[in-house]
Amino acid sequence: MTTEIKVPSPGESISEVLLSNWLVQDGAYVEKDQEIAEIDSDKATLTIVSEVSGIISLKVAQGETIEVGRVVATVEATEAPPEVKPKEAPAAQEKSPEKPLEKPAAPVTTQAEIKPVQDENLRLNMSPLARKMSSDAGLTDQEIIDFLQHYRLSKKDVSFILEEKQKSAGNWMTMQSILTKTSNSLSRGEQRSKMSPLRRKLSERLISVKNETAMLTTFNEVNMTPIMNLRNTYKEAFKAKHQVGLGFMSFFTKAVTEALKLYPQVNSQINGDEIVSFDYCDISIAVSGPKGLVVPVIRNAEVLSLAEIELKVKELATKARENKLSLDEMAGGTFTITNGGVFGSMLSTPIINPPQSAILGMHNVVERPIAVNGKVEIHPIMYVALSYDHRIIDGRESVGFLVKVKEMLENPTRMLFGSKNPDEILLGL
Repeated sequence: MTTEIKVPSPGESISEVLLSNWLVQDGAYVEKDQEIAEIDSDKATLTIVSEVSGIISLKVAQGETIEVGRVVATVEATEAPPEVKPKEAPAAQEKSPEKPLEKPAAPVTTQAEIKPVQDENLRLNMSPLARKMSSDAGLTDQEIIDFLQHYRLSKKDVSFILEEKQKSAGNWMTMQSILTKTSNSLSRGEQRSKMSPLRRKLSERLISVKNETAMLTTFNEVNMTPIMNLRNTYKEAFKAKHQVGLGFMSFFTKAVTEALKLYPQVNSQINGDEIVSFDYCDISIAVSGPKGLVVPVIRNAEVLSLAEIELKVKELATKARENKLSLDEMAGGTFTITNGGVFGSMLSTPIINPPQSAILGMHNVVERPIAVNGKVEIHPIMYVALSYDHRIIDGRESVGFLVKVKEMLENPTRMLFGSKNPDEILLGL
């Protein structure tokens, strides 16, 4: 029986996808539920699986844009893979009378033994003394190259090359570069590739954000000494108990969820002529995947512990790198955190992830001089940025929100008491 494999619907409003990669070959045997192809939509990269076991026949070329529901392959159902029949042993030949030995034919010259065509523009990198010696001896560059091509490198030669490489720190000339023609002309080539559906959709969304929102950015700086001291003290015990490392993302996520409770406008969205506010915090974490930026969501992050947040971040980041994120894992989100610091960014203005109204940008941590109790001290400092939609969030809310995030990061115990100190809780302040 033949089973048709059709393109599944990646989600609402998606009518076509790009078949980016076949994972099996035409005519191969596939198992039931085996992944056979990858498809790219404007929201995610998904896989197609075989519904039955059997021999597959591919109907669509890789890289083709196809409609949802189209047949991309058929599978001829079989219970087991076809067995490869062993080759029969050749029949024994009758013993023929011995013939006199013939003169062996002349060895055939292989391609590797053919001398390269001489090029008058080819020139070795030689010292003036070596150049003079070769010139006096009538030795040409091409003759030296011919010798090097047939010279068998020994252990001593390789050791010499490695020593020179370490001494020159990248400015040395390898044997490969000696045998390769160097060109004095600059490269003027160009490459063109079709934009993926995900990249096209991302471009459209970014343009719409710039055109349809009143986006502003406010900045602040965070002294990371308390967080780093806390990590250094408990990171081994934390990893031993929870089987996950303690990173910055969990602290920032926890601080954001506490600050969103105090400034609900930052956790709101515009829907037509209405403002929708949420009593939960679904935090989107921007992750750079192989095919573009994706933003998986941590649901109800306000009730999660630091360990639960770290485990969820690790899970979603792994899926993003392997293109395994589902649409449900990227849908929704009330606030986004993006970390450009992992790429070395010092400061940036992150762009809002619609339909959300704000996004927090983290950056790299650099030791800088700051004033502490009237003295100049060196501390690890991170610049943070909050981009927000001024149509729904005023300056007071945006600045106050970022200040609360800063205060909780610089005094982590505040995260346990709704951004307040234990003394304030005791005094009812």
